Amino acid sequence: MRLSVCQINTTVGDFAGNAAKVKNFIEKAKALKADLAIFPELAITGYPPEDLLLKQKFVEDNLKTFKEITAFAKGISVIIGFVDKAGKDIFNAAALINDGSIVKGIYHKMNLPNYGVFDEKRYFKQGERPFVTEVKGVKIGINICEDIWLEEGPVKAEASSGAQVIITINASPYHAGKVKEREKVIQKQAKDNGVYIIYANMVGGQDELVFDGYSMVVDRAGKILTHAEGFKEELLVVDIPFGVKEEKPGIPEKRSKILPLAEEVYTALTLGTRDYILKTGFKQVVIGLSGGIDSAIVAAIAVDALGRENVTGIFMPTRYSSKASREDAEGLAKNLGINFKIIPIEDIFQQYLELLTPFFEGRKPDTTEENLQARIRGNIMMALSNKFNRIVLTTGNKSEMSTGYATLYGDMAGGFAVIKDVPKMLVYKIAKYRNSLSPVIPENILLKAPTAELRDNQKDSDSLPEYSELDPILKLYIEEDLDCRQIKEKGYKPETVMKVARLVDLSEYKRRQSPPGVKITPKAFGRDRRMPISSKYLG
Repeated sequence: MRLSVCQINTTVGDFAGNAAKVKNFIEKAKALKADLAIFPELAITGYPPEDLLLKQKFVEDNLKTFKEITAFAKGISVIIGFVDKAGKDIFNAAALINDGSIVKGIYHKMNLPNYGVFDEKRYFKQGERPFVTEVKGVKIGINICEDIWLEEGPVKAEASSGAQVIITINASPYHAGKVKEREKVIQKQAKDNGVYIIYANMVGGQDELVFDGYSMVVDRAGKILTHAEGFKEELLVVDIPFGVKEEKPGIPEKRSKILPLAEEVYTALTLGTRDYILKTGFKQVVIGLSGGIDSAIVAAIAVDALGRENVTGIFMPTRYSSKASREDAEGLAKNLGINFKIIPIEDIFQQYLELLTPFFEGRKPDTTEENLQARIRGNIMMALSNKFNRIVLTTGNKSEMSTGYATLYGDMAGGFAVIKDVPKMLVYKIAKYRNSLSPVIPENILLKAPTAELRDNQKDSDSLPEYSELDPILKLYIEEDLDCRQIKEKGYKPETVMKVARLVDLSEYKRRQSPPGVKITPKAFGRDRRMPISSKYLG
């Protein structure tokens, strides 16, 4: 029996585009003599549709598209994800189509995730029974995403009912290390239940989420037979030893490698950025280049995602901007081949200071004057965005966003925050990875101490712990939800832990107003982590 896993990149609500892609992959599968073409979870609507599911017409348009694809699927069997409806209830569903007709009913997802980025219980009614059917004389069980993660779930029930092959269709979002987690779960389920498992995952960026693909086929012993590429559309074809023997043209063996961490994260950021920009209707971006590591890596990602001709870098110096920063920004732009402009803002900054002097009388300069510079820059960036229809990419990293080391309506102003979920130390790692491909980021940017250059001789370490100490504390506090006592017990200085926790908690109001960005850690700000702004609790 020949199976084709159709690892596709869909767009939420693009019924015509999604249907065209599904039909195209069906034709490719038929050309390879596949018996069954398998598509991801909610392939027809795109994932996650969120509150579009509350619109009756959206659900109806999805059903209309499903019928269109059903009628198209002649001469092949197809499993595809869509939204099913029964009365007032809707279901996250999978259907088996055979030669243009639905076979033996429709499977409704039994285990609806409601944690992290998932809100499925808000929309869907839970399915009540496993689903086993036949294709070409082979008994197959069908389940959807979360179902496969439960040891006492549908997989076990379907295997107990005689299923030889389990088809699981998925929209499983990426975070660093997720691929290995999935592999272990799938391998254990296959071995424990004595079944082949076909794992079909979505690929592509959708708002903050990136779907990494890495679809796979695992045999009854838990061995991975074949693996699709990560972060790319692919038709993965495999033969399994069930069904009637039939002469078919051979298919080459393949097993794609899992990317190393820095390459994997960089690839996810590039895909997430490309899809966000293009799926929202933009084509070009503008980036404020400071001569620092964060804006450098964002510019490199933008070029790799969109092409150098679609990226513009802006350097906006004041009295505090060093000659070295200007040279580094210029060198980066030259290496990347992007359009580069210098817009000095010293005169505007001076006018602000003079305007506000009577109102600030008796008060010493502080972060207010520093933030004025950032807000002038933010205003200019948004003006360029408006005039030339270029989305602004902000350049703040997760360490800064966590601690509030960013200016609201200043460097936080923009449309997409590319490295919002990337800790500072990881920024350096992915920058070094990018330079291993071609040395576009000047060496001085990688070596110099991080600075915002908003006052004389300023360094990030004046306000924050060293990033090598800060990042592990942030991971424990934000991603692992440890309290201050538990973090102190791991050997971190009590005063540092308390300072970091307080900065994180006080900055919630800023993060609530920041643009979306690519999720690459197990717990990102926004969808994953929802904290009250008005709170007296310090953990």
